[in-house]
Amino acid sequence: MSDLLYSEEEEALRAAVRDLLTDHCDTTSVLARAESDAPHDPALWKTLADGMGLAGLLVPEDRGGQGATHREAAVVLEELGRAVAPVPYLTSAVVATEALLACADDGDLLDSLASGRVIGALAVGLHTAPGAAFASVRADGGALHGELTGIADAAVADVLLVPADDGGLYAVTADAVTVTPQTSLDLTRPLARLTLDAAQGRRVGDAEPAVRRALRAGAGLLASEQLGVAEWALTETVRYLKDRKQFNRPVGGFQALKHRLAQLWLEVVSLRAAARAAADALATGEDTDVSVTVAQAYAAPVAVRAAEEALQLHGGLGMTWEHPVHLRLKRAKADSIAYGTAGAHREALADLVDLRAP
Repeated sequence: MSDLLYSEEEEALRAAVRDLLTDHCDTTSVLARAESDAPHDPALWKTLADGMGLAGLLVPEDRGGQGATHREAAVVLEELGRAVAPVPYLTSAVVATEALLACADDGDLLDSLASGRVIGALAVGLHTAPGAAFASVRADGGALHGELTGIADAAVADVLLVPADDGGLYAVTADAVTVTPQTSLDLTRPLARLTLDAAQGRRVGDAEPAVRRALRAGAGLLASEQLGVAEWALTETVRYLKDRKQFNRPVGGFQALKHRLAQLWLEVVSLRAAARAAADALATGEDTDVSVTVAQAYAAPVAVRAAEEALQLHGGLGMTWEHPVHLRLKRAKADSIAYGTAGAHREALADLVDLRAP
């Protein structure tokens, strides 16, 4: 296995992304967008994708990208998770991009995604685990008919990658599809229903291997986003408990709270190890299925617990709409069913390592 510690280049990338998000993705603006009909931040996405070239990290240089690896993409997702940034990085720069990388004939679409000029979305429900069955639409002589639900970031996608019942994956422009918003717990990553009524699409490859590859990368790198959420929750809670006083002493000095925070710290450190292992496995191709499944089996409960602890330990302040903790709790809860639940990944892991329940 490779060295899972962050390299100097990865730390420099983290610092650059964090500085950008500090300046352009404050809680007030994220909350204001979440309460509007347009939760995504196109200006931030343009800066990340076009200005910093982050949309093309996973795309080889000879296909228009940066030629980096999943390790660098994971660092970006940690920072986007910390800030709950309302941008389609995971859905376009990771999942849709990975689906196209598995296709032989993507035309210039991969180059367009890598540059950030075009936003892509894989038309598979966000809840779908790698290896699980996924819905498809009916293909009839080049025209696509059907309905797909729970598609993340479809509202801002320019191109949708749609699996069809003939085994193909089709690139369909957004204006050929009716996109209907669905109620989503996480307001910063909206879901939508897609209705295709004789929509014209271009076949770019085979759906089965493309969707499998895309969902595996999505699940593996989602753990890094969940790590970002959990680290923010832990850091902010420790900072608050050092400042907040009760009985004329810092609340963080009470032993019961110290124990809770110490336990949470151990879980977050373990999550970092699992998330780094998954990112490295995706980059190297070694023990990928096992590493991704372990990361997802562990990540969701830790991220949710970290956000819940942050809310509880901030007291009445944490219960207010103005406090940013609820954005992290909703992201953690929504992520806990994205690309398969922790339970589904535990079952998959049992098969992978031949330790099935009796």
